[in-house]
Amino acid sequence: MSDSKFVILRHDVDEIASNALKIALLEHELGIRATYYFRIVKQSFDPDIIWKIVALGHEVGYHYEDLVFADGDMSKAIGTFATHLQEIRKFYPVRTVSMHGSSSSIYDNRTLWQHYRLADFNLIGEPYLTTDFRRVFYLTDTGYAWDGKKYAVRDIVEDHFGISFHTTRQVINCIGRNEFPERCMILAHTLWTDSMWQWTLLHLREFFKNRVKRFSKHNKAVGFLYSHFVKYYWTHGKSF
Repeated sequence: MSDSKFVILRHDVDEIASNALKIALLEHELGIRATYYFRIVKQSFDPDIIWKIVALGHEVGYHYEDLVFADGDMSKAIGTFATHLQEIRKFYPVRTVSMHGSSSSIYDNRTLWQHYRLADFNLIGEPYLTTDFRRVFYLTDTGYAWDGKKYAVRDIVEDHFGISFHTTRQVINCIGRNEFPERCMILAHTLWTDSMWQWTLLHLREFFKNRVKRFSKHNKAVGFLYSHFVKYYWTHGKSF
């Protein structure tokens, strides 16, 4: 692969790990190798699925949220980070990690690295900290849309390319016109599904969640209610 032209394909497995395996199988059939970042929560961390994805030749990393788990306690957070990283390394020699946005929390998990070093954990990369987005175009489906960054709380990078897509067809057409950036990182969450029932539930959930997130940026009361709802949601292991 030329250094001047590449795509980094990344999947954050926030929940519904079974969908991650479906995507991994399809990519394997197409000769594509991607990186799967697993959270440590039960909606994401499924040992059997992780083993199968590794066996398909994909990379695995840790989708960390330890600062949020520790309620902002840096010392406690780095301790659990080390423990959780070792859990993921039972499946794969992890070299990269990626923060979970934890949009309902006041804590940004990336601030861990203002106090500690990735190298201390034999890590070489964290997408939001070690990628030069002046040279690498970032395409993310956060918010269940390619242009969902208007709803995003933390999955945001500075736009140096002036390109925006709403539909996947627009992305395909841009590639067909040979106008797509030569260097790109794509984040595709594993919430996409071929089940119409699951797709409908996810689409409705993300539609309303996006609007609550956008409103809560400007309304503290809504933000407070949203944060407690999300905390309850994850604590009780809800997923579609």
